[in-house]
Order: sequence, then structure tokens, then C-alpha cells
Amino acid sequence: MGRLNDLAMPPGADPAALSRYLNLAHDAFVSTGREDPSLRRLVLESWQRSIDGGLDPEQALAAIRLDDDTLSDIRDSHPLAAGMPVIRRLLVEGAADAGLLVAVSDAAGQLLWVEGNASLRTRAEGMHFLPGADWSEASAGTNAPGTALALDRPVQIFGPEHLARQVTPWSCSAAPIHDPDTGAILGVLDLTGGDEVATPQSLTLVRATVAAVEAELRIERLSPRRGTQVSVGGWTRPSLEVLGGHGATLRHGTTTTRLSLRHSEILLLLTESADGLTTAELGVGLSEDEQAQVTVRAELSRLRGSLGPIELASRPYRVMSPVDTDIAGVRADLDTGLLRRAVGRYRGPVLPASTAPAIEQLRDELHMHVRSYLLASDDADALLSFADTSHGRDDFEVWERILAILPPGSPRHAQVAGHVARLDRELG
Repeated sequence: MGRLNDLAMPPGADPAALSRYLNLAHDAFVSTGREDPSLRRLVLESWQRSIDGGLDPEQALAAIRLDDDTLSDIRDSHPLAAGMPVIRRLLVEGAADAGLLVAVSDAAGQLLWVEGNASLRTRAEGMHFLPGADWSEASAGTNAPGTALALDRPVQIFGPEHLARQVTPWSCSAAPIHDPDTGAILGVLDLTGGDEVATPQSLTLVRATVAAVEAELRIERLSPRRGTQVSVGGWTRPSLEVLGGHGATLRHGTTTTRLSLRHSEILLLLTESADGLTTAELGVGLSEDEQAQVTVRAELSRLRGSLGPIELASRPYRVMSPVDTDIAGVRADLDTGLLRRAVGRYRGPVLPASTAPAIEQLRDELHMHVRSYLLASDDADALLSFADTSHGRDDFEVWERILAILPPGSPRHAQVAGHVARLDRELG
């Protein structure tokens, strides 16, 4: 059920009486700035952040930042697209029958999907609660999706706890969704409607759905990748996954093989080489000590036993069957402008445990490739998703880029500014 402060309407509370009290407290704050000490601290702090950021409580409407084409592109490439079937099955179907809405945002607070009761969707559009709108606190003031994103925790907002006047008839429960591998915030799941949405049961339902989505994303990562496996004439092309893991995972057909670190290094180098590699070239790529050619040959012989239908030719050594890699997937997404999907695929460095010179070079090249696209981008969602990961958390330039994009006065801007200052001290 979460911490007590997460709950907007504790068990046994009278919704009508609570609404009257909150309306009075809201009016006093808006007209005089007086803070009622009985209000939840979470709400008061959010109200103050919104006011400090220049939000007008009487006139504010969430900004609509994404046109239809841009929204469609983002949906197609966003990591949370894989979780939407789970959300629809567990939450949307019941919400539509109950007269409620379900919304999913990205990490920057932009609503990507708003589904549920049709008549309620039409009403909600009047306050710009629709796909493409920015419901971060800086844009829409205190609200469950934006405040959950700002605090990285589940949040309920009941009626007049919203700061923007046009949103006060509504209530909402929301919780962040995290990447199962990196822990980065991918977005927020929100349930919106009337008083009933502010009950403990509603927040429990949202949190349970988030847990199911994160589990689904984890399962999908462990399953053959739709984006990297290609069927040719009824035959499924093998795929090799080398990002973020100790060793590589090789998939062919229904078979999944976990390769040793040395075999992972060899197979990756061969898939990256268009013309193949000699024993001597592999030796140099695998070790600065230039391993004895007989040792490399022995490893190649053992590797053949793990490759299944993949043919490994010699003189020079080369992979005869096409093999897709997650590295190639990241590169392709970057080159086609699918930055969010590229960041989602880039779950960690190339074979991080490897000290092979050629692997270290591949690792550095891919990382710099991703960074260069991010630093040239205005996509706050992709930048935040990267920066929240272990391989982006200490990247000063990326955090500086985020700071330049986020609206001044927003809670994320303040958090990022603090992180940039800390990194500056540590690096300086």
C-alpha cells in the first residue's frame, strides 16, 4: 500500500469533507501564499516548486509539445511500447469499464498513451490531458504523473491538491516505471478519474501493474529479440548479445547459449570483421601479449562446438552465416534517428569484463557513438534515460546537456543542477 504520505485519502476519510477543506487551503495558498500546515508535505513542496517555476495556478494548461508524426515515431521506438500489452490487459480494460483513464508518459513527463473511457478522454482533452502533452510539474503544476517523476516514487493527488485550477476536479494515482537492467526511469504509469482514484486500492493496483510491466521488460530482454532476429526463407538468423553482460548470449532457433568470456570475445570480433581475421590478428586483438597462435586455434576449435548451425570458416577465420548483434542494433537505431530505442538497447558497455584490446576499442567506439548523438540532441527523455544508468551517471557533459534543456525551476532541473555541481567538484 506504500507509505502513508503516498495516500491522498486515507482509509475512512470522507471525500466530500476532504475536498471542501482542500479547496479552502488551495484558495488561501493561491491568493495569499499561506501554507496550511495540515496539508501533506509532498503537496506543499510541489505547489511551491510549481510557483517558483513561474506557473500561474489560474491559467496554466499543460503544453502540447508533440505533433502526431513525432508522437508516432516516439511510441514506435520507446522501450515502454513493449509493456503496453500488459498495461492494457491489467489496467486499461477495467479502467474503461469503470469510467477511468490510464496514461503512460516518458521520462520527461510527455504523455505517450492515454487510453480508457472514451467520454472521459474527451473531457480530459479540455485540460490538455492527451497524448503529446507535457505533464511534468514545470508544465502542468502538481499532478500525480509529474510529481511521481520529480520524486521518483508513487504519488496520489486528490482533487484540489492539484495546483492548476482546471485540474482540481480530477484525482490521479501514478508510479514510475524503471528499466529492469539499469534502474533508469523509463516513464510513469498513471490512473486518472474521480475521487475513487485516490483510494489506497487504486495506488496498489498501479504499483502492481508497474511491477508486471518491469517483469515483462525483463522477460523480453531474456527472450529472442524481435529487433535483431530476422527470418529468411523460414530460417531465423542467429543473434549475439554482448551489451552489459559478463559473457555473450548466442541465440539460434530455439537454442540459447551462454558463451565464456573468451569465446564471446572471439565470436564478436569475427562478426565485426567483414573480411575475417587470421590467427595472428585474433591473437593481437585478444591480448597485448600476442597469444601463441596454437592457443587461439584451440579456443576456436572449442568455440565451434557452441555455434550450432553457424559455420566458422578458416584461412582467414570468418563467420559464414549472418549473425545480428545488439551492437549493430544500437548503431542502426542511431543512424535512423531512433535515439530513445538506441538508449534502451544500450544496456551497458560491450563485454565490460573483457580486457582484450580489440574489445576495449569496440567498447569505447560504441559508447562515444551513443554519446555524440545524445549531446547533439534536444531529447530530454533519451538523455535522462541514459544519464540514470551506471554507464551515464558520471558523464559530466551529458548532465550539462540535460541541464541546458530542462525548464529552470523544475524539480528535475534542480536535481540535475545539484548533480552537475557535485560532478564538477569531484572532477575539479
